[in-house]
Amino acid sequence: MKLKIYRDPQNNPFLKNLRKQMETLQEEQKEIGKIQRSHHWRESSRPKLKRTIDILLSVLAILTLLPVYLVVAILIKLEDRGPFFFKQVRVGLNGRPFTMLKFRSMRRDADQIKHELTAMNEHERGVTFKIKNDPRITKIGYFIRKYSIDELPQFFNVIQGSMSLVGPRPAVPSEVQQYQSNHIERLRVKPGITCIWQVSGRANIDFEGQVEMDKSYVRCPSLWRDFLLLLKTIPAVLFAKGSY
Repeated sequence: MKLKIYRDPQNNPFLKNLRKQMETLQEEQKEIGKIQRSHHWRESSRPKLKRTIDILLSVLAILTLLPVYLVVAILIKLEDRGPFFFKQVRVGLNGRPFTMLKFRSMRRDADQIKHELTAMNEHERGVTFKIKNDPRITKIGYFIRKYSIDELPQFFNVIQGSMSLVGPRPAVPSEVQQYQSNHIERLRVKPGITCIWQVSGRANIDFEGQVEMDKSYVRCPSLWRDFLLLLKTIPAVLFAKGSY
């Protein structure tokens, strides 16, 4: 059998086929590069866009709800002459502490007598503290907690940068001290005013269930998902499901 020899490499079918495959591979690598650059741009721009949306919507919410802020502040002041804002240290992004604002819905000595109510905690694991008929709650407090009006001052936290509109709820330091290794992941993003479990049952969901939902949010960041969670928060607040 004679071996066919090509004096001109350009006419060699094997080399032609190899060149064609290499050209195809180069084109595929270019497309992969474009996709990677596009993905990198989206990943790098998402935090900036999320921050911009946070600020714009928070400013809009404060301006729109200003009459509500004034009425609630006056009612709290009239009930027991105490401060209408409640400031509490919470744990934020990467474990950094910050001061979170709320409308005060409890007695002024609520933190001091909390240890007396430990046995009434309805969350079995004891990491989070929830009582349906908490005796520390004031008359106006029952109403503003039911419809999450007590959380409205946190729009100022969002503008300040310690919180986001959407993200895991910020825990108090005493709760974080009880975290296991599988709980720490929820601290990888900024805490938020609302998130998955706030629209899925709120206080009716136990601590481990809350953690799993928060971890699901952390692992799949998406502005579209944030938008949907914000929309779902409206009926969750209006119908007060799982709030106490």
